[in-house]
Amino acid sequence: MTTPATLPRHARILGTGSHLPARRVSNEELAAQLAADGVETSDAWITERTGIKARYFAAAGESTSDLALPAARRALEAAGIEAAQLDLIIVATTTPDMVFPSTACLLQAKLGVAGCAAFDLQAVCSGFLYALSVADAMIRAGQARHALVIGAEVFSRLLDFKDRGTCVLFGDGAGAVVLGASAEPGIRATALHADGAQAEVLCVPGAVHGGHVVGHPVVRMDGQAVFKLAVSALDK
Repeated sequence: MTTPATLPRHARILGTGSHLPARRVSNEELAAQLAADGVETSDAWITERTGIKARYFAAAGESTSDLALPAARRALEAAGIEAAQLDLIIVATTTPDMVFPSTACLLQAKLGVAGCAAFDLQAVCSGFLYALSVADAMIRAGQARHALVIGAEVFSRLLDFKDRGTCVLFGDGAGAVVLGASAEPGIRATALHADGAQAEVLCVPGAVHGGHVVGHPVVRMDGQAVFKLAVSALDK
């Protein structure tokens, strides 16, 4: 006979939340901004190739944790739990507030709590799914009962606004979920993959060294290569 103590442990999504910065940048506004720098584009060009009509950009001084905080609070409210009940905070981001401490630790402080595990995970576009998978595994292992998982970026600060092939694609914002341990199945499975040999087709090949940025600190992308790789990978 199965007792409650031996029931399978699963992770279920209890609540979700999101947040966008105040500044909405339409294709027309972005095209006008780029034209001032001699870069030609238009609403029609962007829409035809991407389907994007607008994006949101963070204000000067607005950090990743600033975007993550309201998303976190909304997810907690939707889940019906307090921040003090969290056992784990994971922030998936490529644009942390600083080199260290982690954005997750800074968010933890802004939530007014301490003690639970908190760390960042960097897997760029797939970061949220990686973070969700890690939180799921930790809940299944009994290391956490409630977990806050957030994907947040101020990606606009990595953009080269003289490269219309990349700067029209990205924006800023945050999305959050609260996971809770449950005897009922929630997240059933995840499948994570990577291919580091393809690094050069989409990257920001810059780093901090001796107090200076070395390399290329903005997004570089081979659009055709990314498209072909995505079609090939998603078809498997």
